[in-house]
Amino acid sequence: MKITRYRPGPGIMVSAAFIGPGTVTACTLAGANFGFALIWALVFATVTTIILQSVAVRVALVSRLGLAEAMMQTISSPPLRWMAALLLIAALALGNAAYEAGNISGAVLGLEAFSAELAGSRALVICGIALLAGALILLSKPSWVERILIAMVLLMCLSFLATFLITKPDFGAIFSGVIPSIPEGGLLTAIALIGTTIVPYNLFLHAASARERWTEESGLAEAQTDSAISIGLGGLISITILSTAAASLFGSNREITSAVDMAEQLNPLFGSFASATLGAGFSAAGLTSAITAPLATGYIVQEIFGGRGKQSSRMPFKIGVILVILSGTFGALLNYKPVEIIFVAQIANGLLLPVIAFFLIKLANDSALLGHHVNGWRGNVAGAAILLVTSLLGIRLIARALGWWP
Repeated sequence: MKITRYRPGPGIMVSAAFIGPGTVTACTLAGANFGFALIWALVFATVTTIILQSVAVRVALVSRLGLAEAMMQTISSPPLRWMAALLLIAALALGNAAYEAGNISGAVLGLEAFSAELAGSRALVICGIALLAGALILLSKPSWVERILIAMVLLMCLSFLATFLITKPDFGAIFSGVIPSIPEGGLLTAIALIGTTIVPYNLFLHAASARERWTEESGLAEAQTDSAISIGLGGLISITILSTAAASLFGSNREITSAVDMAEQLNPLFGSFASATLGAGFSAAGLTSAITAPLATGYIVQEIFGGRGKQSSRMPFKIGVILVILSGTFGALLNYKPVEIIFVAQIANGLLLPVIAFFLIKLANDSALLGHHVNGWRGNVAGAAILLVTSLLGIRLIARALGWWP
């Protein structure tokens, strides 16, 4: 039996994208406010992400289409196709705008951990981060920048993992948190944990990146192995962040409002350097995610309106990128706490997820598109379960907001 060495692929970028400010914030708040009770949400989200990203990669490599292109081709009526395209772009653009505001705000939080004086120049810092993200996407080849940012995010993740081991959390409590339950007041946090992991735009970004990395259908097995390993590692890191917060902050009645507060998790390991260490990782995570959100939106707009292999296709891409960066910048400039913006972005993603999951399940069963690579009964059972759970969470959130559900 031939053993091939695993080479990290686009799946690493998916993990780097979802281990951003939203993950650090949502996991920290979940652990600090509810202990280990919501670990099940991260386990569910990680498994769901692996399944959904696997379908997205399968569609991209077998059909040689972008995910947005494939979705549009399943609709035969031109008017319905245009309506679906506009709804898809509107939903993802709004979600990515909220997410982008959280990414930029998260990067600012990380920088403020280095110097409290930056708080007085917050608007200037926000605009600077937005310009940097736009320049990296539109004016340069991002491969070397992505490697640097991934390395910094992984450094942050290793810091949380080391702190997790030092705090010696109760492993019995961790395993008990795998059993699904929603503590009082924990619904929004559960949906945020799911939303911060299963990021809808990552499906489109991953499909486009995988199609560029593997130019033939024969690369499907390697692509799906890459997804499982990379995303599984990302889910494990999220669980360690939540567990570290639960072990060190749960019951302390401390309000987390900045990266400096979160850095107290790292004090057992880094002492007085904790704020600077978390600040570097948090800033890198924010900038990485601030790049991927508009990048994915650009791909979606290009696939729907610009096509591929055309000179004119670059303009829709640029428009999608610029709109998300501008709207995210405006959102970050509003007078809300950055942590609140990040948290709302995760909830928006959680509500958008059932719609994208429905489209993916439909594509996975399209024999005209995938041939013998269509879902088997196990895949359909898993897809139906994912769609049911995510829909119920979204319905309960909306009903509770309207006062229809206690």
